[in-house]
Amino acid sequence: MDNSATLGDGISALSRFFVGDATLGETLRRVSDLARAAVPSADMVGLTMMVDGRPMTAVFTDETAAEIDSAQYDSGTGPCLDAFRKMEVNRIEDTEADYQWPAFSAAAAAHGLRSVLSLPLVASHEGVGALNFYSRQPKAFSAEETELASVFATQAGIVLANTRAYWDAHELSEQLTEALASRATIEQAKGILMGAQRIGPDEAFQLLVRASQRENRKLREIAEELVRNTTQPRAPKPAPAA
Repeated sequence: MDNSATLGDGISALSRFFVGDATLGETLRRVSDLARAAVPSADMVGLTMMVDGRPMTAVFTDETAAEIDSAQYDSGTGPCLDAFRKMEVNRIEDTEADYQWPAFSAAAAAHGLRSVLSLPLVASHEGVGALNFYSRQPKAFSAEETELASVFATQAGIVLANTRAYWDAHELSEQLTEALASRATIEQAKGILMGAQRIGPDEAFQLLVRASQRENRKLREIAEELVRNTTQPRAPKPAPAA
């Protein structure tokens, strides 16, 4: 099999990947699948990233990868963590003879995985995660395949950084839009109270605040309900009896 051609196919697929077409989770899964196809010696792939402030295997092609990675997260050291933190390439030739990361290697060997290749995912000189390849064969990853995998990891790091930036910006935009809508509704509710009770804007706002505290509901919800009840057409009164 021509590894360089396989790698080229994977990089080509990554370059065509438009981040707006998929969620962050979908992108991570796509990257891991492409990585698995690009490095034929790998039996499985995992991605180490920060999730809720701590490193973990965010996505994997086989649940075994997540199981063995838990050993390095528990001990605080391992090839994937070091690749992420130090932005370096780490390779374990044989987990049964590795003494650099004993807890991780013991867990990997216990699951039948004999060699590991961990590559940093970097964008703008900042580590965004690690791309990890696992094989059941010792010395599975040659120097040539390591170099080819590094090229893939470089492109993958850019894709993941762009995806994260897109969704961060997207979520921020949604939050700002919601905040602006809430502000407009609250101002409308204040105007209704000012007109109905002939009070100033500060007094009207305090009425909304007290209602929010009394009912243990968000200020926005109180304002929305007031506006809705005021603007909804009232049911017609029954005609008086003849």
